[in-house]
Amino acid sequence: MRKRSSPQGPEGPAPAVWTGRATNRLQWLPAVAGAACMALGITLAVESPWTSGIAPLLMAVIGCVAAGFLVLFGTLAFVHVAVRVDDDAMEVRCGHIGVPRRRIPLSHVVGAEYAPSVTPRQWGGWGYRWRPEKGTAVVVRRGEGLVLRLGDGRTFTVTVDDAEGAVRAIRVLLGRTSPPTPV
Repeated sequence: MRKRSSPQGPEGPAPAVWTGRATNRLQWLPAVAGAACMALGITLAVESPWTSGIAPLLMAVIGCVAAGFLVLFGTLAFVHVAVRVDDDAMEVRCGHIGVPRRRIPLSHVVGAEYAPSVTPRQWGGWGYRWRPEKGTAVVVRRGEGLVLRLGDGRTFTVTVDDAEGAVRAIRVLLGRTSPPTPV
């Protein structure tokens, strides 16, 4: 088995794998509301206090459970984000089960920048976002972020702790050793 050597940067060798994450604990509040909505739907189905027929009962139960499930999944998917950069690609996984997931090969990356302040307001809210004039983003909280410039002219932004470290690792892996500059 051949041992890999890490690319050399001005600060020394780059780590073989860089990992980072960001968390938004406020997302638990809508998740609790979604769980409560699902519980209401289940309670209605079990106790069925309605005497006006089965159709209104089914509509209420299905509506509560479906709305609760969508809110619960939509918020838990963006409670945190995990970013992994290795010599092959950058991978972004959201939530506890890692969905949605995005893998960007470093061969498609032409540059990496540090963004000192990324806010949900800039992207139209939390979550997986796309804006024609800005590109794609995964925003789980306000704060520092990593902006990748891709070979096709698009950008991909992700909020992550120690985004400067991610930029440094990506630049070393790409063969560019200039210090991170804010976007």
